[in-house]
Amino acid sequence: MIMDKANNWMDSSGTTDAPLPIEAVLFHLEATLLQLDDLDRTNLKRTIGCPAEVAVTAFLRSLPDPKRKKQVLIELEAWEMRAYASAQPRAETDDILNYLRSKDIRLGVLSPSGLKTVQRTLQNFKSLRSTDWAVIISREDLANHPTDAHAIRRAVQNLQLDPRQVLAVGAHGPEIEAFRMAGAQTVLLDRSHAEPAGTENDYRISRLQALKKIVRMGTALPTGKLPNDLLREFLGQFVFDDPSVLINPGIGEDTAAVDVGAEEVLVLKSDPITFATDSIGQYAVLINANDIATSGARPRWLLTTLLFPFGITAFQIRQVVYELKEFCQRWDITLCGGHTEITDAVRRPVIAGMMAGTVAKSDLIDKRNMAPGDRVLLTKGVAVEGTAIIAREFGDKLQSLGMPQAEIDICRNFLAHISIIAEARIAARMPGTSAMHDVTEGGLATALEELSIAGGHRIQIHLDRIPILPETRKICRLLDINPLGLIGSGSLLICCRQEGCENLIRTISATGTEITCIGEVRGEGRGIEALQNNEKVVWPCFEVDEITHLF
Repeated sequence: MIMDKANNWMDSSGTTDAPLPIEAVLFHLEATLLQLDDLDRTNLKRTIGCPAEVAVTAFLRSLPDPKRKKQVLIELEAWEMRAYASAQPRAETDDILNYLRSKDIRLGVLSPSGLKTVQRTLQNFKSLRSTDWAVIISREDLANHPTDAHAIRRAVQNLQLDPRQVLAVGAHGPEIEAFRMAGAQTVLLDRSHAEPAGTENDYRISRLQALKKIVRMGTALPTGKLPNDLLREFLGQFVFDDPSVLINPGIGEDTAAVDVGAEEVLVLKSDPITFATDSIGQYAVLINANDIATSGARPRWLLTTLLFPFGITAFQIRQVVYELKEFCQRWDITLCGGHTEITDAVRRPVIAGMMAGTVAKSDLIDKRNMAPGDRVLLTKGVAVEGTAIIAREFGDKLQSLGMPQAEIDICRNFLAHISIIAEARIAARMPGTSAMHDVTEGGLATALEELSIAGGHRIQIHLDRIPILPETRKICRLLDINPLGLIGSGSLLICCRQEGCENLIRTISATGTEITCIGEVRGEGRGIEALQNNEKVVWPCFEVDEITHLF
């Protein structure tokens, strides 16, 4: 894979094998991290009698006379200490190294200079300590070339890593070749675009900052949803030109809508259940049905792939199937197919559901119908699902933190409220409803961002209006997590025209479901404008759902 100056992915390496996750990054010290543009080895080579075309390290190794070799080494070390005394990191060096450390990436450097010189030079990296460097490959480690593949391989072995887990960064063809021969993934830092296009490497960049994207793409993702920016990039590879598909895949689009006739639209949805183990069948039905309902459609058909770990019993599987049957019957959904398997690919039960529903084309709720001035409503409170999961999966922990069993049982029963089908059906019938979105993984904070992106409008939210149930607030305080970033099925976001807002609130409230106006749609664009007591504040952002910190 190579990158251009703008750090866009331009081409593939031609292999279908994905590289191993990156665990360490190895830099050629002088070529990538230091500001040494004026460093001239010509006088040094002339002084010690080294031919101009021969590397100093190779020349030193070739000297047969031990006394002569010792004298040359003394002169070389003295020159290096003088030349490198004031050597400073490049302007972008500290930032990229701190980023790598934040990702728990091990750091290493390779240099044709002596170990004492390298260690002294690394002291100029103000934000790092000597212990932050997992490996230093210096002249003493190298054989006949300043970038010896065997030395690199030995250093990687000392880290107990597969060479393919190392990202090696250099600026010239010979060192890139040595890195490649050692088995590492290679990055050619070609700041001046001087290296030949045929130089074999895995990635070519023009700025060190571009390493961030390579490392992010090459390290293990956290559990949960694929981050929105990566999803947007991956979907960008597809061409969606089928005229029968009315809603294409995209950020904040939880369903597909397919025109299956002159008046009726087929709405499709798939979602896996991975966090919960208790009542997983109930989750599988409702989480998929909820998203179908947000399009204004009626959930009708469900297919499930059930994956169970070794050690599961027939009784346990039967209980899951029973839950599927019970909740399909409750909402008039037909379980019409699927697959069940026991496999070591999972550590706990997983259900991947695929659901389809139908709606008249004229009744399809499309988020792109949002308009400035629309009111943003939220049903129930935030993190209904997250509260139920935590109470069911971590009840002992909550009890140890002082939460009474009676309160834990109340939270466990929140599971009965994770369906939004009833209120979605009401909202779909109201003429002023412009958009609906189910709050799921990533909580309300992520759901509102997705709604903004899918609808193409900015959204203003009053944080002090967001309803948080006292039980949810207590659990989040005990576990030090933020309810706004906690998985939240059971809460429905509704956008409606201002003139229809009061009637919609009154109709849904009459069913016993609480509903609150928490903001309004602003102009075209994307993003959340947060207010606290009518003063602007930063809208919270969660890289992963808060519940992942507990598993």
